[in-house]
Amino acid sequence: MLPRIQSIATLVPPHAITQHQVRDVVASASPRGLPARVAAIYDSTGVNSRAIVQPPEFYLGSADFPQRNAVYLAEGQKLLEQAASKALARAGLAPDQIDVIVCVSSTGIATPSIPSQMLEPMGFRPNAMCLPLFGYGCAGGVLGLQVAADMVRADPGRRVLLLTLELCSLAFRFGDMEKKAIIASTLFADGASAVVVSADGDGPALGNFAQHTWPDSRAMMGWDVDTMGLGLILSRDLPSFVREHFAPVVDGFLAREGLDKASLTEPACHPGGRKVIDALEECFDHLPQGLAMTRGVLADHGNMSSPTVHFVLERILASGATGPLLMTALGPGFTGAMGVLHR
Repeated sequence: MLPRIQSIATLVPPHAITQHQVRDVVASASPRGLPARVAAIYDSTGVNSRAIVQPPEFYLGSADFPQRNAVYLAEGQKLLEQAASKALARAGLAPDQIDVIVCVSSTGIATPSIPSQMLEPMGFRPNAMCLPLFGYGCAGGVLGLQVAADMVRADPGRRVLLLTLELCSLAFRFGDMEKKAIIASTLFADGASAVVVSADGDGPALGNFAQHTWPDSRAMMGWDVDTMGLGLILSRDLPSFVREHFAPVVDGFLAREGLDKASLTEPACHPGGRKVIDALEECFDHLPQGLAMTRGVLADHGNMSSPTVHFVLERILASGATGPLLMTALGPGFTGAMGVLHR
């Protein structure tokens, strides 16, 4: 009675924006525009376009945290309802057949939780368990699958709906010219996903997962909280950290699972950014095309935090490849998440 993925659905908000448009928005905050060396960064991140939850003019102001969080609550619920409807339709299920809703999100605060607010309008049962998970950041797509799988292992009769939602654009601060703010503006975007997990059918089976958190690493990634809300903590050392610290952890996980890395097809990796993907490709240097699916999602959608690995996973599953599939992601903690899916 293995937990299996019955369906997966991904979704982005309606406002598309190109990398050059983002650059122009950031440049408009300075009378002199951006220095040439800074403007050039927007052409080297591997991101072509993204989706954001509000029109570009919203980000030209200085909305405070209550205003930003109000957008998160209203627009986030709309996105999750649409993603959930797609995933349920693909699984051939009605909302009242779902027993547990796990919701991963770290870009806003919702109490009561967003999934609890979705129960009545979508037709979920009042006794459906709602399990919101906050703070996983980019690692949440993998760790959320682990939690959903564990809920099914604990009770094989359960049907679990895993939701992820991140509206990273709401952390954008117009006029902030710090290096980390510039880098963030070149990468981060908005998106959502929904995955139905149960022991039914013959979909891809979720195997073992692992999480590794490094001591004294909080400064790598996370949030600072002030009057404008959530301010990004982001280290420039992520690519070297992947090479020196994350790669050995992944190798150890694969060894414990009895898997030969050289025999694996392309893994579903969270695309933290171009340089992070470069470092990950060094870990999987047997792949003739490298991490093509991961790079494709970064180019088309940017880094949407927790949902992004599900966008990659959806593409890889659609490709028809067989055999064990490794999933990886990194997030605040600083933590690494890994899992195996058996196709």
